[in-house]
Amino acid sequence: MTDTDRSEAPTGPHPQPRPQFELGTGPGRVLVWFYGVFTVAAASRSIVQMILDFDRAPLAYVLSAVAALVYGFITYSLVRGGEKARRAALVCCAAELAGVLVVGTWTLAKPSAFPDATVWSDFGMGYLFIPVILPVTGMLWLRRARSA
Repeated sequence: MTDTDRSEAPTGPHPQPRPQFELGTGPGRVLVWFYGVFTVAAASRSIVQMILDFDRAPLAYVLSAVAALVYGFITYSLVRGGEKARRAALVCCAAELAGVLVVGTWTLAKPSAFPDATVWSDFGMGYLFIPVILPVTGMLWLRRARSA
C-alpha cells in the first residue's frame, strides 16, 4: 500500500454517518404546512363538535379527532426528520389513505351512518379533496426522501 492509498483509507473504526435528509425542507416544507393546517382544522372541528353536539354524530366526530391525531403525528415526523421518523410518517400516510378511502366509501354507501360530516367524508370533498391527495403526495415525498 502506498502513501496515497493510506490517505484514502478510512481514518477510524467507524465510517462517517451519511448526512441526515431533512424531511421538512424543500417540497417537504409544503407538506409540513398542509399537515399543520389540517391538524389544526381537524382538531378544532372535532373538539367543538364533541363539546357542543356529541350525541348527534359521535362516530363522525371521533373520526375527525382520529384524523387530527394522524395529521399531527405526520407533521411532527416531517419536522423531526431522520429515517425512523420517515418510516413512521410513511406508515401513518398509508393508514391515513386507507382511512380516507374507507370513510369516503362508507359515507357514500351509507350516508345515514354519518348525520354530520367528518374530515374524510366523501373522500374529503368538504376540503377540496385534499385529504385524499395529501397522503399520496406524502408517501411519494417520503419514498423519494429514502433514496436521497
